Amino acid sequence: MVMMRDLLLKTMFRMNLDQVTALSRAVCIPVPLMQELVDLARTQKLLEATGTMHATAGSEMGYQLTDAGKARALDALSQSEYYGAMPVPLASYSEQIKRQSVRDIRLNRTQLMSGMGHLILPPDLIDNLGPAVTSGRSILMYGPPGNGKSSISHGIRAALGDKVYVPRAIEYSGQVISVYDPIVHSSAEDSVDDPNSLRRTSSNKFDNRYVYCERPSVITGGELSLDMLDLNYNPTARTYQAPLQLKATGGIFIVDDLGRQAEPPQKLVNRWIVPLEESRDILSLQSGEKFTVPFDTLVIFSTNFHPNEIFDGAALRRIFFKIKIDGPSQELFLKIFAMVARKKKMPLDEAALMHLLKVKFPTINNVYANYMPTFLIDQMISVCEFENIPYQMTPELIDRAWGNMFVRQEHIAH
Repeated sequence: MVMMRDLLLKTMFRMNLDQVTALSRAVCIPVPLMQELVDLARTQKLLEATGTMHATAGSEMGYQLTDAGKARALDALSQSEYYGAMPVPLASYSEQIKRQSVRDIRLNRTQLMSGMGHLILPPDLIDNLGPAVTSGRSILMYGPPGNGKSSISHGIRAALGDKVYVPRAIEYSGQVISVYDPIVHSSAEDSVDDPNSLRRTSSNKFDNRYVYCERPSVITGGELSLDMLDLNYNPTARTYQAPLQLKATGGIFIVDDLGRQAEPPQKLVNRWIVPLEESRDILSLQSGEKFTVPFDTLVIFSTNFHPNEIFDGAALRRIFFKIKIDGPSQELFLKIFAMVARKKKMPLDEAALMHLLKVKFPTINNVYANYMPTFLIDQMISVCEFENIPYQMTPELIDRAWGNMFVRQEHIAH
């Protein structure tokens, strides 16, 4: 109760609020509970009533901090600058995670395909992806670059479809850890208490300390480092920011371009061993005290390297699904090419396509990649727009587009 009271005092001091309904919204607790806190602070001579503040305030009483209340607020702020939304106790948060676990999701083929949107994928890839996503376990996608590993990861996120409750902040051992991040979490619905209602109405069914969000999706690439997976302490505010994997709880954590980070891939995966195997993560406070938080995240590793080049056998065993994402067959390549051309209003030309298939692709051993149709068509569109001619596909334009897709190996004198 002391922590709640101090949060009330800090919020009043920092936000200059003086009415119970406004404080209720700021601290994200129901009006009756806020009134209890205000009454407690009044009995302790930390608050005093000022009466109605202005004509539009109706019958609502106004309050202000006493000198003792200001002193207590400043003392509390010296210990932690956090104010605003009431943090959720870690134990309560852990129970909420169980109720909305990503491991309880059951996707069927139709839902997964729907999440992939416009992607054209071979049927056996969906056969492998489906069980992997439904398990909620870790996935390693590997294969040559430019074949849609990142797009597939985004498609998996879209296929999840439902929503979860994300706490604005959690509390452990008197320390506040901010979790909700508008960059990571997409708010789906706001909930505001009716100040005239003694209990929650049908339009306000959830605890305002949480934000109702799409299942989160955290994406990192070559910039990922081990310290980004630890609590981030702000020494000025004396509060903590949740690490990336905690923000991704209930959703997806995508490690893109694995092998491009400053940390070796083996070292990064070693950091995930306990979370992946035991569904819990261990974090440390500035004091050195360690504590456990839930780890309920679908982790997707994506790499252009062969797994045997970057992992040992023990690390590979801990990644539950390994799925190779290969380039398309010629048939699938043509389907993708036709779809992209139609979308971009580029008319297909048989002579240009035959030139592409019979002249250009043999120079790279007929290795097709999913990025190529968009790349080639965008190149031809750029030429047409520059030359001020209608969109068209010709062998000459294919040659010009192809020339920008690869760089000829040669020695450049410095």
